[in-house]
Amino acid sequence: MACARPLISVYSEKGESCGKNVTLPAVFKAPIRPDIVNFVHTNLRKNNRQPYAVSELAGHQTSAESWGTGRAVARIPRVRGGGTHRSGQGAFGNVSSFSSDICCN
Repeated sequence: MACARPLISVYSEKGESCGKNVTLPAVFKAPIRPDIVNFVHTNLRKNNRQPYAVSELAGHQTSAESWGTGRAVARIPRVRGGGTHRSGQGAFGNVSSFSSDICCN
């Protein structure tokens, strides 16, 4: 069964009618599929995302240095300075920076 396609008027750049009429293409009579609209909308929105990444130097940006032997502490690098809870903590060891948070009750 053929559907009647409406005639569309053609206009010039100035907005005046040219007197020509064309039939509406058949693609405009097709039903709109919500799944395709959702897919296209989702993927077009991805074009505006801001790129980001984790720095390669994350966690290693400290002037830590080992205290050496003879201090009754592990020889891992320790954060320099004073006046803060972070100073003196182990910097690059396994879970050593959390040693002050571990409760020994």
